[in-house]
Amino acid sequence: MDYLWTRSVTGRSSLMAPVCISDERSVAVSAERFWKVFSNPPAMPKVCAGFFDAAEVEGDGGPGTVVILKFNPAVKQGLYKTRVVARDNASHFLKSEVLEVALGRAGKLKTHLTETKLEATGAGSCMAKLRVECEPEDGGSLSPEKQKIILEGYFGMLKMIENYLVAHPAEYA
Repeated sequence: MDYLWTRSVTGRSSLMAPVCISDERSVAVSAERFWKVFSNPPAMPKVCAGFFDAAEVEGDGGPGTVVILKFNPAVKQGLYKTRVVARDNASHFLKSEVLEVALGRAGKLKTHLTETKLEATGAGSCMAKLRVECEPEDGGSLSPEKQKIILEGYFGMLKMIENYLVAHPAEYA
């Protein structure tokens, strides 16, 4: 298990284990087609209309690229800003560090990494696997309820992408 060293207010070091949560969901779209949207942030305001209003990308999509997705104010104030840590188009894998996100029901996080992997399960379906590693700002643990809120937030966005692709079968084909 990986551990994070943190420095307390008194200056003494302490060993904190990040919270790791994961889950997977089946998707009624091929991994290749889903990846075309998921790995393309400028597509998000279109496929997640009403959730994201705008997208900005600083970089070529590979490690170091910064992505800023601006929430629709009716949903949430602010933005979701990430930096790509690792990306593998062949295996449909993306790992990102969350740099900034509007405060949600799960509370404020000091560190926040996401890993998403799509695995084909058939010609027109795949499995979306999500792993989130985070550390609450207060150094405590996350209740099962807050862990569920985090996972449901990410899977909610993935479900919006799936619904769009199912409703528009010719797009991103």
